[in-house]
Amino acid sequence: MKQVTVIGGGAAGMLAAIAAAEAGSSVKLLEKNEKLGKKIYITGKGRCNLTNACDFDTFLQNVTENQRFLYSSLRGFFNRDICELLENHGCRVKTERGNRVFPLSDHASDVTKALERALRELGVEICLNTEVLEISRSSEEGAFSLSLLKKEGNRSVRKQETADAVIVCTGGLSYAATGSTGDGYRFAEDFGLACVEPCPSLVPLTTAEKDYEELQGLSLKNVSVRITPLDSPGKVLYEEQGEMLFTHFGLSGPLILTASAILARRLNAGECFVLSIDLKPGLTEEKLDERILRDFSDMKNMDMKNALGKLLPSALRPLILRRARILPEKKVHDLTREDRKRLVAAIKNYAFTLTGTRGFTEAVITKGGVSVKEIDPKTMEAKKVPGLYFAGEVLDIDAFTGGFNLQLAWSTGYAAGRYAGTVVVNS
Repeated sequence: MKQVTVIGGGAAGMLAAIAAAEAGSSVKLLEKNEKLGKKIYITGKGRCNLTNACDFDTFLQNVTENQRFLYSSLRGFFNRDICELLENHGCRVKTERGNRVFPLSDHASDVTKALERALRELGVEICLNTEVLEISRSSEEGAFSLSLLKKEGNRSVRKQETADAVIVCTGGLSYAATGSTGDGYRFAEDFGLACVEPCPSLVPLTTAEKDYEELQGLSLKNVSVRITPLDSPGKVLYEEQGEMLFTHFGLSGPLILTASAILARRLNAGECFVLSIDLKPGLTEEKLDERILRDFSDMKNMDMKNALGKLLPSALRPLILRRARILPEKKVHDLTREDRKRLVAAIKNYAFTLTGTRGFTEAVITKGGVSVKEIDPKTMEAKKVPGLYFAGEVLDIDAFTGGFNLQLAWSTGYAAGRYAGTVVVNS
């Protein structure tokens, strides 16, 4: 019987092991952590946004890197397939706003438990606390040799094992505490495969301005964000309406994480961008001015610092006045037309200079990885190394938030396992 070894027990690795076992191979799943799916446990704030229930074309529109490479794997195992697999093994699912799919229980652990049940039913050998140090092969047609470090109690034991096919599902560099430490890039490069330089994505952003020091913890809903290059203000790179958050270092929240997927590589290269927040996207400048005049009609003797209560959160008021160059103690009745014009502009264009990201420690995913030019898109097999497969975040594939990245892991993992498990071993 053909021996398939899967390295990495995350989303891609578990699906690869399931598919390879379904194809009839003897499968061993190696995981360096003490449990499977460690990163799954923290996705979706512990609820696990496991996929997105949108149609195929919409799904591809949310993929930010190498869409065409993913056609075959997504067609072979899509959102409905992972939902069916989980429900067949005891994890019921539900669909929420934005077609985001979660376990009905709202517990990410139920996703992993369902997959573990599938693995055990198929007879997959699960080896926890087992780190792969090196993969080698004596000849192009020979078996792979794996050098392992296995924790046994208080000691670590080195072991050697062989496999007819190896599937690398080691993840990227985000959330290193879950075991994603870039091992897969090293394995690929050891076999002469090219990698695209990894950088953090779906990650909070830092700013040159220090307004966040006074706004930490403030969440803004139904605001519009526009991002342009610092040196090309007329070129809009990203524009969307939704929710964002001020933190102790800069900006975060759904709008910002999505923007980072577009800007990450350029920010990593040192480019700067301007992010403009429209705090009242439902009002034109003219309508906003009319609204301000109405609000102020009953506040003529009030200080400006107290006059914006109907328009803005309390933490924002002094900062907007500062941007508009209006003294907080200025009386409403002394406000000039030019003052109002600057106030409207500050509310409609609350701008920040983006300078970088918070790095891999806070990134949801990794952009970059094993170049898809090295991989057969149908099988996930390395073109130069028969029998060696790569799937999941270790590849140069990524998408926006909303369950899309986990689906990429499920789909590519399944493709790799299906073909690794069925290819005939040369004698």
